[in-house]
Amino acid sequence: MALLLLGLVVALAAGLYIFKSAPHPGANDFYSRWSGARSFWVDSLDPYGEEASLAIQIGIYGRPVTPDEDPGYFAYPLYTVFLIAPLAPLSYAWAEAIWLALLMAMLIGALALLIDACRWRPGPLLLGATLLWTLLFYPAARGILLGQPGIAVYFLEVVTLWALVRGRDGLAGAALAFSTVKPQMGFLFVPFVLLWALRSRRWRLIGWFAGIWGGLMLLSFLAQPGWFSAWWGQLSRYTSYTAIGSPVWVLARVYLPFLGQAGEAALTIGLLLIMGWAWWRAIARQQAAEFGWAACLTLTVTHLIAVRTATPHFVVFIIPLLFYFKALTDADPRRGPWVVLAIQGVLLIGLWVLFLTTVQARFEHPALYLPLPFGMLFLLLATRRLWLAYAALAPADANSEGAIS
Repeated sequence: MALLLLGLVVALAAGLYIFKSAPHPGANDFYSRWSGARSFWVDSLDPYGEEASLAIQIGIYGRPVTPDEDPGYFAYPLYTVFLIAPLAPLSYAWAEAIWLALLMAMLIGALALLIDACRWRPGPLLLGATLLWTLLFYPAARGILLGQPGIAVYFLEVVTLWALVRGRDGLAGAALAFSTVKPQMGFLFVPFVLLWALRSRRWRLIGWFAGIWGGLMLLSFLAQPGWFSAWWGQLSRYTSYTAIGSPVWVLARVYLPFLGQAGEAALTIGLLLIMGWAWWRAIARQQAAEFGWAACLTLTVTHLIAVRTATPHFVVFIIPLLFYFKALTDADPRRGPWVVLAIQGVLLIGLWVLFLTTVQARFEHPALYLPLPFGMLFLLLATRRLWLAYAALAPADANSEGAIS
C-alpha cells in the first residue's frame, strides 16, 4: 500500500503540475502556509510579521488586501514551517502539485485504514465506488481544491484511531502529536485520547505524544522565541475577517435568530455536557466498547462548536460514515451494498447541489455548515447501541500493544 501510494503521488504530482498548478495556480489555503514557510526558510523572515503577510497577499491578490478581504495570514503554529520545509525552496507550481497529490493520497490512505479498522469487506464494485466517492465528496473535493491542511489532520486522526485498534500505541501518540498542526480540528479530540490513555495507563502513547509534540514546541521556541504571542495575535484577529462562525453559531444567529448569543451558549454547553457523559463512559468507567462512539461524538461536537470551522474540515465525518456503511452491508449482504451506493450518491450529489444553488459571489452559503455536523450528531445519538454491539473502533488491549513501525 505504501509503495502504491508513493507511485500515485509521483504520477499525480507530475500530472497536476502540467495541467493544473503551472497554468492555473490556486490552493490558497496551502499558499498562505507555503509562503509563510518560504519567508522563514528562504528570506529569514518572521512568518507572522508584516513582510511575510504582505508577501502572502501579493501572491494571492497581486496587491495588499483591503479591509474587507481575508488577509491570508500564516496563522498556524510555528512548527508548521518544519513540516512544510521540503516544499519551501520549490517553485509554488511544484509545491502545489506535490501538496495536492499528497492530499489525495492521504484521503485514499485514510479510507484504506478505516476499512481495515472497521473490518469492512466491500466487494470490488462497492470498494471502487467508495474510493471515488471519498475523493469527490464535497468536503474532500473542496479541501483538495483549496489545498486545505485539514485533510492532513483528518488523515492523522484516522491513523491515531487505526493504530489504537491495532494496538500500536506509539504510532497513535506520534500521529496525534502531528495532528496538532491545526488545533481547532482536534482541541477536544486530543485531550480525549490523552485522558483515555492516562486512565488506561497507555504510557507508550503518552510518551510518544509528549516527545514529538514537546520536540516540535522546543524547536519552535529555539527558532523564534516570540512566535507564540505573534501566532496568538493573528488568531485573535481571525473572527474579524471571517463571515461565518461555527454550525451552532449559524443555527442560532442565522436560522433561529431569536436564540441569540444566549441560545448559542446554551446549545454549546448542552453539546459539551453530552460529550462529557460520553467521556465518562469511555474513560472513567473504562468501557472499551464506548471508545469509538465517544471519539466520533467528540469530533462531531468539535466541528459544531469551534469558533471558526470550514466545510473541508467536515471530511472527518467519513470516519463514522464508514462504520455505518459496514453495518448496512452486514445487515443485508445482498441489498446492503446497493443501499450504501444510494446513500453515497445522495451525499455526493446533495451537497454539491446545495453548494451550487446557494453560492453567493463565490462564497459558500451558511446552509452548507448544517447538514453534515447536525445530521451526524443526531445519527450518533440514535445509534449508540449499534456502536456498542459492534464495539466499533475499540482500542486493542494494552497487552497486544505493538511497535511504532
